[in-house]
Amino acid sequence: MISLLRGKIIEVGPQSISVDLGSIGFDVIVSKPDSFGLGDPVELYVSEIQTQDDRYLVGFSTLDEKKAFLSLTSVKGIGAKTAMAALGSTTPDALFAAIQRGDAAYLKKLSAIGPKAASQIILDLRGKLVPIPEKVKKADRYPGVRGALKNLDFRVKEIDDAITSLPDDMTEEAALKAALRKLAKGKSTPHV
Repeated sequence: MISLLRGKIIEVGPQSISVDLGSIGFDVIVSKPDSFGLGDPVELYVSEIQTQDDRYLVGFSTLDEKKAFLSLTSVKGIGAKTAMAALGSTTPDALFAAIQRGDAAYLKKLSAIGPKAASQIILDLRGKLVPIPEKVKKADRYPGVRGALKNLDFRVKEIDDAITSLPDDMTEEAALKAALRKLAKGKSTPHV
């Protein structure tokens, strides 16, 4: 069973990336394809999914994201593609925190998760996950800034790094200006 891929990205699609490992390439479904760049080196933790009609790989940038995926797919009625869609609109820390506090409203906002699925996730996983660290994932703050930077074609990792560095008490406008300064200082430019 394949558990790790290390190679170079040769294609970025709407739901997947293709990774060249030298003499062989793999198509891998990922939650946030826009966070990968063509030609970039990549290391992915992967799970192999086999259903009656299909066989494919899903990949994760971190072990936390893989843990979130495996937790979601352990829930009755949540398949691999639904879990990947949901992870595309959150982070593992934010997901686990929402489950622990029983926040069905947050879960319903995730892509492919409806009211019934949100309730089932809380029922199946609440209290069973490893405790969330006390520090709140700062990258989940300032959703307006995140959207604006995404519209400017910055990569997800660049956006996360910029937002994480901001103080908690800024207005969205001030946070956007500070994030843009941070991105300019890091010599990041929008990817077009």
